[in-house]
Amino acid sequence: MTTDARAAIEDGRTALGIELGSTRIKAVLIGPDHAPLAAGGSDWENQFVDRRWTYSMESVWASLQAAYAELAADVQRQHGVALTTVGALGVSAMMHGYLALDADGELLTPFRTWRNTNTGPAAEQLSALLGYNIPHRWSVAHLVQAVLDGEEHVAAVAHLTTLAGYVHGRLSGEQVLGVGDASGMFPIDVATGGYDAAMIAQVEELLAGHGHELRLTELLPTVRAAGDPAGELTPDGARLLDPSGALVAGAPMCPPEGDAGTGMVATNSVAPRTGNVSAGTSIFAMVVLEQPLSRVHRELDLVTTPAGDLVAMVHCNNGASELDSWVRLFGEFAGALGVEVDSSRLFGTLLTSALRGAPDGGGLMAFNYLSGEPITELEEGRPLFLRSPDSTFTLANFMRVQLYSALATLRIGMDVLQRDEGARLERMFAHGGLFKTKGVGQALLAAAIDTPVTVGAAAAEGGAWGMATLAAFRASRTDGQDLTGYLAERVFADAALETVDPDPADVAGFEQFIERYVAALPVERAAAALG
Repeated sequence: MTTDARAAIEDGRTALGIELGSTRIKAVLIGPDHAPLAAGGSDWENQFVDRRWTYSMESVWASLQAAYAELAADVQRQHGVALTTVGALGVSAMMHGYLALDADGELLTPFRTWRNTNTGPAAEQLSALLGYNIPHRWSVAHLVQAVLDGEEHVAAVAHLTTLAGYVHGRLSGEQVLGVGDASGMFPIDVATGGYDAAMIAQVEELLAGHGHELRLTELLPTVRAAGDPAGELTPDGARLLDPSGALVAGAPMCPPEGDAGTGMVATNSVAPRTGNVSAGTSIFAMVVLEQPLSRVHRELDLVTTPAGDLVAMVHCNNGASELDSWVRLFGEFAGALGVEVDSSRLFGTLLTSALRGAPDGGGLMAFNYLSGEPITELEEGRPLFLRSPDSTFTLANFMRVQLYSALATLRIGMDVLQRDEGARLERMFAHGGLFKTKGVGQALLAAAIDTPVTVGAAAAEGGAWGMATLAAFRASRTDGQDLTGYLAERVFADAALETVDPDPADVAGFEQFIERYVAALPVERAAAALG
């Protein structure tokens, strides 16, 4: 195995996937069989500056270089060879947000992430104008909000992109974007595979009414589908990614994608009636549709797969961050007692205890809102834990309710899709850190959406691997082969998967919890209003 891997690395028969997630940048190198050969990563964190969530560009490059350096060191350690070339390369990142550049490619404002909810007026106006749900975090909502707010930088905007598109542009010199990520900037016409031309005209007219003659077709990145060429790693890009100078230029690059797209790839959820849930700082579900929705729902975004097929997305701004905070607190307590517990054991012990909790959480209640949550119409969030005098306050119930809280807003959106729209779902795959502890998040998600949930080997680190797989598809697809066929025939044919069916008692318990959750939302709103 090591000899074969070394030969693949030396010959460049590999693919590199990099994903800039909310709290960690990951890099994964895969071989010809799509199995991981090495991995690296670097932690980073967003900042709340001037009441907006952002990351500094210095942090982007420092963390990206650190993740690549750790990957290269892992290649050397495991396979005894220096990493100097890759067969293909792809970059993904958090979807949506606002990166506005001037004619020289310089940022005009700090990066505004998907987490910001100040764009409500623009999102509401655009949704009414277009007859299409435009979420707060979409790039066009950020642009129009900047216009409504009279921001001076708008006059100098020459290019808009996402974080993945920005990094890809610096590495390749190409201003392109994968269709899945592009669908979080502006609505896509699935018939043409590009931006909706009629909606472009409507928004340009709206902007002109505010004194801005902006041409969105010139500002937005060129759209590319999975497998399409998207440039190659330039000498400057190679030095930017690997300042040591070991990495050579020339690797073909696939279209940059959003983390939702890589999640679909990592879970083989790109065919109609399949779906996946990704859980990290945010939590979202993607369901590939057989037909368009019957009407507009503010809880459901319409985006696409990396191949351009229509997807209903339930995106919740708040995922597992509050759960992580409680786990760290318990770790501090253990340390104060003189007991040092590693992070993996701490998470495993606490999350597993949730399985012993009462199906409804024993009457406890929690809100995981660190930021605003558009699905429940909250512009800002305040984490809360509540209980009544007669609730059953145990560790098992507490941890169950923290997990339920991370799934609650997702459930509200999924009810709209499954109950109101009647969307059929044959299987739901799950990936992300929430599902790393075996069987726990998987079982409670199955209860929350009353659907069997499957996880695979890529459940915890799937995004970067999914991006590497898209890079491999770009480099090695056969004539006429689509992404669905490639994944089914060459990637997942022998995949080991584990499926958990919903437990009827837990399904009934979650129903009780979600009723209390909705009833308690005024308490969360009151807390947010306190400032």
